[in-house]
Amino acid sequence: MAMKFKVTFSQLPTNPPIRGEVVLPITDIDQTYTLTFNLTENCSTTDKFIGLWKETGMLNDIINDAYKKKDSCGMGESLGRFIEHGAFPYKDLSLLAAGYRFRIPVTAHVGIGYDIIHEHPNCDGAATGALSYNDFLKLVSVVQKLDGGVVMNFGSAVMAPEVFLKALSMARNVAHQKGKLINHFTTLVCDLHDLPDNFSKEAPKDSPAYYFRPWKTMLVRTVADGGKSYYVKGKHADTIPALWTAISKEGIK
Repeated sequence: MAMKFKVTFSQLPTNPPIRGEVVLPITDIDQTYTLTFNLTENCSTTDKFIGLWKETGMLNDIINDAYKKKDSCGMGESLGRFIEHGAFPYKDLSLLAAGYRFRIPVTAHVGIGYDIIHEHPNCDGAATGALSYNDFLKLVSVVQKLDGGVVMNFGSAVMAPEVFLKALSMARNVAHQKGKLINHFTTLVCDLHDLPDNFSKEAPKDSPAYYFRPWKTMLVRTVADGGKSYYVKGKHADTIPALWTAISKEGIK
């Protein structure tokens, strides 16, 4: 079942818990320092300094330290713990710290070379990979309880849909061995792409839209056996506050 809405969430299910995935811990920890995030988008390839700030490289030290201690927690929890117990002036705005404080899983899924912290000499591929893999397994454990729940994707064109697809496949495999199913859940995608009114079927393979993974992965394939999907076209500055407002009003009732 697929439905398309403007920026309104009055018909979305809000009772199931919402579990978040954070793939930008750099932004999070930067805001706890300065209350801003500033990355120049139009830097030329001749700029030798983009991403090589001391404070950003500190994330590697936190990750490496957790790995050396054979910490079984993931990257999101390790960074959240550091922020929560550190002297950060704006840590009350940190999603990572809040996740650690309230024991809500916040996972970081890393592609080596994606992020500016991988430019720093203190980046340890083994540590980064191990903690991110711990986070992936943590996400799988959450997805095992997804039946009746909600998955939301805000603006991730590749990473989030693909990580979710693999986590769901693993969880469904285990559920199948136990005679159970993970089919009845709801997906929400918020993005800027123009989708047709009926997006319950994938775009034709000769269409560029076919390669928009949130459509075929989250709005069609993963919910094909009993789930529901919703698409909202809008900027994050509009969709996320609207969702928060809707959930808050529902909680007051």
